Amino acid sequence: MVAFLRLALRRVAMMPVMVLGIALLVFVVLQFSPTDPAYNALGESASPEARAAFAEANGLDDPLPVRYFAFLGDLLRGDLGVTMSPSQPVTDRIATAFPLTLQLTLLGLTLAVVLALLFGVLSAVYRDRWPDQVFRVLSMAGIALPSFWIGVLLIQQFSLNMPLFPTGGYVNPADSFSGWIESMTLPALSLALPVASSLARLIRTSMVTELDRDYVRTARGSGLPPFLIIRSVLRNALVTPLTVLGVKVGYMLSGAVVIEAIFDLPGMGKLILEGVNGGDVGLVQGTVLTIAIAFLAVNVVVDLLYLLVNPRIRTV
Repeated sequence: MVAFLRLALRRVAMMPVMVLGIALLVFVVLQFSPTDPAYNALGESASPEARAAFAEANGLDDPLPVRYFAFLGDLLRGDLGVTMSPSQPVTDRIATAFPLTLQLTLLGLTLAVVLALLFGVLSAVYRDRWPDQVFRVLSMAGIALPSFWIGVLLIQQFSLNMPLFPTGGYVNPADSFSGWIESMTLPALSLALPVASSLARLIRTSMVTELDRDYVRTARGSGLPPFLIIRSVLRNALVTPLTVLGVKVGYMLSGAVVIEAIFDLPGMGKLILEGVNGGDVGLVQGTVLTIAIAFLAVNVVVDLLYLLVNPRIRTV
């Protein structure tokens, strides 16, 4: 336990450093945007004098290091600036949009893990038989199809041909939980299926390797129930898939941006598109930075889960 706490504190202590690096990268990249924040705020017909006054008041013409440290100071205070039109704090817009993206990502992740465990374990148990062959074909198809195309196919099949789910829109769970389930099912499946397919193949490979080990033969020879053997094997087999899970969550966070656009969900994806289309660098900067920090936090959590599942690395 002491070794686990030491490694956990080491992972958490690295977060501020990585956040500073992410903030620097996001800030520098967006400084090369061809749009001028002054003209975006004042309008293209603004005079050069008005543009110069606006730039001086907001520090737009300051050297890049000065602007970065000003941005960093605002970030440490929780101030991400204001949107161009209408003028609203970026943090307020993110506070409204981010919970929906988080809901979509967590629901998609839950579906992906459940499907991956189901298909991966069954495929390993029935390896080289027809269930294994069917699951392997399905997993290859799931990996090959991008999430946005899966979303379009799901809308075509389950919203138009068989009107079981809405084509888009969002229902707050506080207003109607069943409506929330209906509005989030197809978007979550669109995110989950490619991730589930990839994880299922990893779980199958790890399970097959573990099932061939000597301790499994000994357990079978001792007459242990198959359920207990599978449970023990699964814990050892999950070490490798867990290392990939953090990356997959990042994929789902970024994929949610596209899925939200397809299903007309007012999440972070809508904010990014709004900022890009409107040339609102501050809005894009705030949303991208929030998603990046969320991705970082998820990876730290996955690292801690990895430490719990694989005690051998606690001595490293």
